[in-house]
Amino acid sequence: MSRPLTPLQMAVLRLLSDEQMHPYEMQQRIREFAIDEVVKVTHGSLYHAVARLTEQGLIEPVETSREGRRPERTVYAITETGRDEALSRLREFLMRPIQEYPCFGMALSFVAMLPPAEAASLLDRRTVALEAKLAAHDTVVESLIKQGLPRVQVIEVEFLNSRLRSELDFVRALSEDIKDRRLDWRPPYGGDGEKQ
Repeated sequence: MSRPLTPLQMAVLRLLSDEQMHPYEMQQRIREFAIDEVVKVTHGSLYHAVARLTEQGLIEPVETSREGRRPERTVYAITETGRDEALSRLREFLMRPIQEYPCFGMALSFVAMLPPAEAASLLDRRTVALEAKLAAHDTVVESLIKQGLPRVQVIEVEFLNSRLRSELDFVRALSEDIKDRRLDWRPPYGGDGEKQ
């Protein structure tokens, strides 16, 4: 295999490990099961992922059909090689922490460029957004479980919620530390971080 599987390719292989389907069905399932909360899916990226997996022999077309005036739909199935590759990559993802570079970490690295009051205000706005996201995720989990999905199929949203709660606690505490002047607010790279 030339390149490691992307998270979206993993999602496609995961869906096809249950049953054969066409990309439109995959897209519906990704939304329905909140996979798009943990895997970035943009317009066209799913079709690109399907094409790459087909080129690599990890999935294969098994049927093409057309209903009425709708475009042709190709149904895909996972290959044995695809199943083996998915399991191998899944084991790696579970076993080894991979360095990620989230934008929020970068922003914290440079927060001293802003006046303290503005930084605290922006962090307070982030807490509102995090609270809303947590509430939405909790609703998704409850809804999926009510639909009869076993908990093992929603643990990724539970994980997200755990991370969001941790971030929310951190952001609240950081905002309070800024407001209460418990941080030394001197920009490390020059500039005037003391303006308020």
